[in-house]
Amino acid sequence: MNTVAKERFPWKAFIKSVMAIAVPVALQNLLTTTGSMIDTMMLAPLGELTVGAVGLCAQFSSLMFTGYWGFVGGGMLFFAQYYGAKDDEGINRSYGITLSFMMLVGFVFGLAAILFPEAIMKVYTDKASLQQLGVKYLRVVGFAYPLQVYAMACSALLRTTGKVRIPLYGGIASVLTNCLLNFLLIEGRFGFPAMGIRGAALATVAAAMVNVVVILVLAKVQQHPYLLRISRHFRWNLDSLKAYLRKCFPIILNEVAIGVGAMIMNIVLGRQSEAAIAGLAVFRTMEGFIIGFFAGFSNASSVLVGTEVGAGNLKLAYERAKRVVLLCDCFILLGCLLLISVHTPLFHAMSLSGESFNLCFGMLLIYSMVALFRMGNWTQNDTYRSAGDATTGTTLEIVFMYLLVVPSVCLTGLKFHAPFLVVFACCYIDEPIRFLLMQLHMYSGKWVRPVTPEGREALPAFMAERKRSREKRRGQATA
Repeated sequence: MNTVAKERFPWKAFIKSVMAIAVPVALQNLLTTTGSMIDTMMLAPLGELTVGAVGLCAQFSSLMFTGYWGFVGGGMLFFAQYYGAKDDEGINRSYGITLSFMMLVGFVFGLAAILFPEAIMKVYTDKASLQQLGVKYLRVVGFAYPLQVYAMACSALLRTTGKVRIPLYGGIASVLTNCLLNFLLIEGRFGFPAMGIRGAALATVAAAMVNVVVILVLAKVQQHPYLLRISRHFRWNLDSLKAYLRKCFPIILNEVAIGVGAMIMNIVLGRQSEAAIAGLAVFRTMEGFIIGFFAGFSNASSVLVGTEVGAGNLKLAYERAKRVVLLCDCFILLGCLLLISVHTPLFHAMSLSGESFNLCFGMLLIYSMVALFRMGNWTQNDTYRSAGDATTGTTLEIVFMYLLVVPSVCLTGLKFHAPFLVVFACCYIDEPIRFLLMQLHMYSGKWVRPVTPEGREALPAFMAERKRSREKRRGQATA
């Protein structure tokens, strides 16, 4: 890209558009993370074992996340491009398919948590004390899983169609409900029974219900044109389903494969010392802050790039995609530095001391060093998906995870019994390599693959321009 083109890029309008989407999404995620942190603080008086058990249960819910996130990514691909092309039926149809698959995942995981909690806990840890506590939590929190998945499906559609504040308000109500009920039920206050870890799980279920109700009520009040058109959500046929799965299958495969790989790594981490498990549970809460900063930019990238691809404005989509990664990494760096600066009071508030404190701080430092690469990869992958390229990021992530990351974690953790922080660091050793490869793909422009007629019509001219640009750069390099 030459200097003139860079000067012509409307940075001010671009940043304003990014912030309009990113800030509400980031605030919602940060609210959720704050709620998780308050959960941990309220459970801290019950001891490190309770904190560690809830952290292990969170790994099961993370597996559910990977099970349905492929449909979220695939759905947003269609939502964004159809929204850019102003195709209402396309949006309704793709939302109906997305919702059907997501709810299937939510009910399967919810039933598993309610009916088979013992088997789940035995997978994640070999510590009997942690297993017993986790079983109590899972049997109750399983009822929240379908509600959480439904809220996520609604949020994906609302964000893609410009209604980013509705999920934010739902998140605020959910966090307030969770905190209040935790206060009342964990230790028993104002006449409520002291339910301990079960009280925290019940508060999560109630918070999930409140989130769904607020989202649906606000969508009704604001007369959202898609979310409540239930009869139109299921006007899809076999051909529509095939077209959806053709684009979404690589994304779904990616998320499932990554979820299985992450589960294997969590199994290894769950067989370390109890202090390490407690430290890991708190670290996951800290990680939520980093992801909270990042997720807003990832959503903004998906929407701002996907809508322009769907509308046929391919050059603008390309220019936006390059710049959103830079903005994302700047904010990720700020988030990491903030957490490092305030880690001591936070860790103490969540009942960490001694070895568990030191291990958690070590994890935070390691993660901060790789977060720029990790979140950059995630943002680029979401960008590619919204533009129609669901295979490149998927292939790189799966190949590196199963050929490099999982073997490294298993060997260091189970065979060589390396120090815990060495095992933890191996979880991220692929990120810098993938970042370089993803950047090369970004500048090639080959990730622009429209699904709308407007986008496909504009594609030949865009690819011809990218080819001329590459040839020009090669000529300048050889001159």
